[in-house]
Amino acid sequence: QVQLVESGGGLVQAGGSLRLSCAASGRAFSTYAMAWFRQAPGKEREFVAAINLGIRTYTADSVKGRFTISRDNAKNTVYLQMNSLKPEDTAIYHCAANRWYTDSTEFRDYNYWGQGTQVTVSS
Repeated sequence: QVQLVESGGGLVQAGGSLRLSCAASGRAFSTYAMAWFRQAPGKEREFVAAINLGIRTYTADSVKGRFTISRDNAKNTVYLQMNSLKPEDTAIYHCAANRWYTDSTEFRDYNYWGQGTQVTVSS
């Protein structure tokens, strides 16, 4: 089992940057695929980025070229670097983990979730 805690959210102007972190507790962090999803008010949860057990990453078209996911297994942490932020990136960002579907971009395949961190981008 793994517990996830996100940090790094906040208020930023359009064009700015933020780096989200997700710290995982529990064992065997390196055996979990990790992902970021986001949910804006009145909208469905949306895939943002994922990283498998190695270095392969997946990124949603809406953030491609602006957001980068990475992981540091020594620190049990996954990151989301967000550049060139837009007002439409405003949402609660959730970190997620799963041990079985290591290349999934589907939220239903992830069984561990953090509480989320708010990102607000002003125009």
